[in-house]
Amino acid sequence: MPRRLLLVALAVIALLLLGRRAGEELPRFTAWVQGLGALAPVVFALGYMVATVAFIPGSLLTLAAGAIFGIPLGTAVVFVGATIGEAAAFLLSRSVLRGPIERRLAGDPRLAALDSAIATQGRRIVFLLRLSPLIPFNLLNYALGLTRVRFADYLIASIGILPGTLLYVYTGKVAGDVAALAAGAAPPRGPGYYAVLALGLVATLLVTLQVTRLARRALQDATGVAA
Repeated sequence: MPRRLLLVALAVIALLLLGRRAGEELPRFTAWVQGLGALAPVVFALGYMVATVAFIPGSLLTLAAGAIFGIPLGTAVVFVGATIGEAAAFLLSRSVLRGPIERRLAGDPRLAALDSAIATQGRRIVFLLRLSPLIPFNLLNYALGLTRVRFADYLIASIGILPGTLLYVYTGKVAGDVAALAAGAAPPRGPGYYAVLALGLVATLLVTLQVTRLARRALQDATGVAA
């Protein structure tokens, strides 16, 4: 068992080092993707998947998706990449660590009760966790692999990332348009265009905050754990 835990620790360290190194390459990656034409969405989604498994924060990639692909396609690309990546992280976590965690839960009634709630209300609780991220997205993927939530419920509940994804993609779109305008690389647009973008961003932010607040309250009711 100690040897197995040592291997797990080394694997986590390797993932963190890989993530740090890959994070430094994000600007070059996004610039390269822009020149790929029709393949750009596929390659970007694959890159997002790798980033998710390797603990690379997805916020910068999500902003870049909005700037590169726009709001509808950017949201779809991020959602696909994040979902595949979170599935891989979940399965990796469950296959390696679930046994030791079960023994740990047996000695802690509070953690055991939380795990039991996730087992019986898995889809709902994971959905609420996605709406109200109590811990970073990449870490949550591995943490949920240690619970008894069914894999199918875990995947279905991934739609909970959409409000936050839309907010970041929308922000990236606005920032990209403003940067292109400042650099003279975008066609002239009237003030109405940017006013609509700004109003849409504010509305998206307000809706996301409201959804997050409601999700935290529902999560606390479902698990008994303060959000």
